[in-house]
Amino acid sequence: MNFVAAGLSDVGLQREHNEDSFCILSNHRLFVVADGMGGHRAGDIASRIATAEMSTFFDATETRDGETSDWPLELDARLTTEQNRLVSAVKVANQRIFQASIRNRAVQGMGTTVVGALFTRDDHKIHIAHVGDSRAYRIRGGDIVQLTRDHSLLNDYLLVMPNLTDTQRDRLPTNVITRALGMQDGVAVDLYFEQVEAEDTYVLCSDGLSGMVSDEGIFKIVDDADGDIESAVKTLISEANDNGGDDNITVVLIRITG
Repeated sequence: MNFVAAGLSDVGLQREHNEDSFCILSNHRLFVVADGMGGHRAGDIASRIATAEMSTFFDATETRDGETSDWPLELDARLTTEQNRLVSAVKVANQRIFQASIRNRAVQGMGTTVVGALFTRDDHKIHIAHVGDSRAYRIRGGDIVQLTRDHSLLNDYLLVMPNLTDTQRDRLPTNVITRALGMQDGVAVDLYFEQVEAEDTYVLCSDGLSGMVSDEGIFKIVDDADGDIESAVKTLISEANDNGGDDNITVVLIRITG
């Protein structure tokens, strides 16, 4: 199996500058979306550090032939080498952002969400690591499924109090995230993986898309594009702006081919 991928980022209609970043590293089969936060344009610095450091880490570990002894972080024995590679890349990016924030008062407190997908061709799997509320979806057949869980105040409440009434839910802010890169020297990274199938489409996005376009709307646009992911990416951005464009919008689509 192989893949095709496309991505696009847009400032939206309400923001003065774009604090999102993304990268598509076809040689590594790595795809990343980061949504920065922080005053005085620090958010765009954080998101750029995240994508750049993950790219650098994958470049540095590409020629190791499975050797991990010189990686800068302790590995998780429960994970495969490629899973450890993805999670380590996120953790290294977190450390770089945190250190930069400490050194430079102008960007203190900067941070970023991140969602990264790694396609391993040999075993036909996709591995998704994320921190924050940038999301990954899978579109297969006639369904769209959110594969990540937002690290948000609302979701954290629902984990411990799943029976909250609608009134209680309405009292909780929906835009407060509880986990991000750059907040501390260490970060917990959620990891998900699954077997891919031919014609699967994976959607990585910042909340500028998921907050403006419903899951069903995302599915319809991708489905109507009939495999033309470049067209689908542009239409998703346009739809988010048509619905208000309240935030920066970033989308990466990965389509698995037979």
